[in-house]
Amino acid sequence: MRKQLKKFAQFTALSSLLVLSACGGNQAAGDEEGKSSGGAVKADIGVISYISGPGAAYGEAITNGLKLAQEEINGKGEVEINLVIEDSAGKQDQALTAAQKLMNSENVTGIIGPTLSTEMNVVGPEADLNGVPIMGTSTTAEGIPQIGDYVFRNSLPEALAIPAAIDKAIEKYDAKKVAILYGNDDVFTKSGFDTMKKAAEEKGLEILTTETFQKGQSDYNAQLTKIKGLKPDLILASALYNEGAVIMDQARKMGIDVPFVGGNGFNSPEVINIAGDAANGLIVATPWYGEKEDDKVKEFVSKYEKEYGKKPDQFAAQAYDALYIMAEALTNAGEADRDALRDALAEIKGFNGILGEFSFDEEGDVVMDPTVLVIEGGAFKEFN
Repeated sequence: MRKQLKKFAQFTALSSLLVLSACGGNQAAGDEEGKSSGGAVKADIGVISYISGPGAAYGEAITNGLKLAQEEINGKGEVEINLVIEDSAGKQDQALTAAQKLMNSENVTGIIGPTLSTEMNVVGPEADLNGVPIMGTSTTAEGIPQIGDYVFRNSLPEALAIPAAIDKAIEKYDAKKVAILYGNDDVFTKSGFDTMKKAAEEKGLEILTTETFQKGQSDYNAQLTKIKGLKPDLILASALYNEGAVIMDQARKMGIDVPFVGGNGFNSPEVINIAGDAANGLIVATPWYGEKEDDKVKEFVSKYEKEYGKKPDQFAAQAYDALYIMAEALTNAGEADRDALRDALAEIKGFNGILGEFSFDEEGDVVMDPTVLVIEGGAFKEFN
């Protein structure tokens, strides 16, 4: 019924007219019924990524992971994917403009991205209204797949990751008291705070103080001085890697040596690159661990390092698996059609990728188990 109403909205909304013309002939360019001359399903997949600006390391990793997967997938011959990449610069308006451009292309069958939950909150409803399947690879805030029937994600939501990390930290350090620090001007970091607060309360932790900051802030002396005086056992911090790394560096210089439990935005090698030894003691939960004894993981890490000269992070790994999930759905759909791709994505169960065994639930959200990591000696390690 919901899909029928959506179709009706497409015919009555002026903003959807260009998209409707696309849906009438929704094949990849050049070949009848979205098939290549060799019989493979041929599709353009749009990508909205944070390529320029202060969070560009996220977008770089994501696009690198996608390109590596694209080369492998196309080499196998069952699916031929062309990536159409647009830069959002981490901005809602730019992400929406990029999405509209992609959706108005008759060749784009589905979209991967955008990078931030803040961006998905404006792009997701538009994609859902226009019947374009979209999959976030790094959008972990609460409520993303619930935006609509065409909205998916393969990124581990913070509602699963943060409680798992807190549980391990409580067990390891017998923690009883915590301080919370979060960015209050970003949907993603605010959502992380909500999850942290809820998890802390459910686990019976005493919240000594809740401190806030803004994106781009450079001085955290006031917040950290207050936290230091209260002597928490743990600091729960919901931050993107730029602010998170600076917070940890300033905290360590002030003599705060307690462990930090971070949200997903904190989970990047850039934290180590920026903060150095000050990053030691950061605990995060993730579906990705590059040192895992698994042949698929080892092969991916080796190929990625050879191609890009660095180790892949969580964002590269999630993007890599996302394109493979798209490819499997396209194969199962048998054509480059938006509705068929959406339905095939919804049926993905037991997909074995480099992140582990993955399925979508009935809302298009993630079903999988997280791994808890800690930074020790300048590297992420399993937290036991």
